[in-house]
Amino acid sequence: MKIVIIGSGLAGLSAGYKLCKSNEIVIFEKDAEIGGMAASYCQDFAGKKYVIEKYYHHIFRSDSKLLDLIRELGLEGQMLWLKGKNAYFVDGKNYPMNTPAEILRFKPLSFTDLVKLGLLVLRIKLINDTTSYDRIKAKVWILDTAGQSVYENFFAPLMKSKFGENAENVSAAWLIGRVKIRSDRGKEGEKLGYLRGGFNSLIEALAKEITAQEGRILQNKMVTEIVIKDNAVQGVIADGDFIPCDAVISTVEPRVLDILTKGKLGTLHATLQGIRYQGTACALIGLDKELMKDGNYWLNIKADVPFGAVIEHTNFMPLEDYGEHLVYVTSYFQDENDVLWMKKEEEVLDSYLKGLENMFPDFSRTDIHWAKLFRRMDTAPVYEQGYLEKVLPFAPGPSGLYLAGMFSSTNYPERSMNGSVKAGFEAAKFFTKKEENCEVCWLD
Repeated sequence: MKIVIIGSGLAGLSAGYKLCKSNEIVIFEKDAEIGGMAASYCQDFAGKKYVIEKYYHHIFRSDSKLLDLIRELGLEGQMLWLKGKNAYFVDGKNYPMNTPAEILRFKPLSFTDLVKLGLLVLRIKLINDTTSYDRIKAKVWILDTAGQSVYENFFAPLMKSKFGENAENVSAAWLIGRVKIRSDRGKEGEKLGYLRGGFNSLIEALAKEITAQEGRILQNKMVTEIVIKDNAVQGVIADGDFIPCDAVISTVEPRVLDILTKGKLGTLHATLQGIRYQGTACALIGLDKELMKDGNYWLNIKADVPFGAVIEHTNFMPLEDYGEHLVYVTSYFQDENDVLWMKKEEEVLDSYLKGLENMFPDFSRTDIHWAKLFRRMDTAPVYEQGYLEKVLPFAPGPSGLYLAGMFSSTNYPERSMNGSVKAGFEAAKFFTKKEENCEVCWLD
């Protein structure tokens, strides 16, 4: 059967990978590069070529489906598990946040507050089902559980940098999911996974498997309509051409899906319009010198700067893999009217560099080899209170239409590459069961 997949991110490629051996796969990608949020940038510095993700990524120990896929594709030999040092920049000072002893020295919180924070994290670790927390705002739950000071001096700045004006509407379920995924650490801190050579290896391996089965991946090709007639998919329109097919797996954001289907998803129309997405403006900078000389990989920030985090990739991965120091400076924005989306690339980069100059007195623009800004308006949903009611089904109704992406249940209450792989596999399973009546259970 002929299946069109819209989007070549991890969800789309994972679905195509599962289905390509027994179906004709055609993947449409509107961008020049495949990979979606996992797409990479190719750099040639001083004669050394390497690839690096446009947006920072790493793997958690709990990412079982992603790790299984890496092994299945023969990439296990590239896996590294490395210590990623974290810190919190508050009032002009870096506070390491890796070990219990370091956290106890976090001066913005009193000893009593630190005990409350520790008890909150312990309580979160014991929560297995976040369903009942979906209708509770994270802010309210933190205030009730740990008090005003813990909220204002620890959580509020982090939530503000991630969700902007929507921070106070985010659900406690998201907070719990976020803390659980980041709290798997030993006495020396947290170890994170990364593929040596970058996640481009994973993207290319998936693409290779699909094309080896005569599947096609069409880049710079945008789908403008999913043609539905008599409640069944007929095909898609891309660049003015009609491409007939038996099924479509869409990974695009919900509001775009509503446009592509011309409002033919019936009762889902209001849900599609009601899922709020946020964007990302992520700068990637090549430097002559190390920026965070204390060896920090990830720096959360409470300061008057236009970004919410600094991630020094080469304080995590070996410098010799790249030949230069690599730093991400990143911020989320909430709509297309935000200055981070509206301003020119050089203006956003200049504002980021001014922020770095304020935070790091030793930083100089003369240390910069190059700087690039990558922006997307469709990074991920904002997991607001009551979001569970908006989670989109893998099979939304019309025969032959399937959905997989950041909006899927596998990515709630916290999104991840693992969740996107699972979403792609789940959409493929729904197609297989419905179209071929085959008993398959890839996610068990």
